Amino acid sequence: MSDAGRKDFGDKLKEGVTPDSTKSTQQKMKETVTDTGDKIARGVQPDSQKSTGQEMTDKLGRSKDREVHGSSGGSVLDKAKGALGMDKH
Repeated sequence: MSDAGRKDFGDKLKEGVTPDSTKSTQQKMKETVTDTGDKIARGVQPDSQKSTGQEMTDKLGRSKDREVHGSSGGSVLDKAKGALGMDKH
C-alpha cells in the first residue's frame, strides 16, 4: 500500500523483477517518468507525515540511491534547489 499520489510498492517490485529486455520502450518510458515523480514526492513530504510502509520504502529508496550514486544524502528537493541556485541565502 502506498500513500496518495505515490507509486505502489507492489508496482515497484514488479517493475524491478521484470527484465528490461522484456519491456517495451513505452513501458520503460512510463517507469522512468513515474519513478522520477515518486522520487520527487519522496523528497518533498517529510517522513513524519507518511504511513509507516511508505516511510520504510522511502528510506530504503534513499539508501539505495546513496549506494548507487554516492549521494551525500540530501533530498531530491534540496538537490533541485542547489541545481537552480535557490539554496543560497
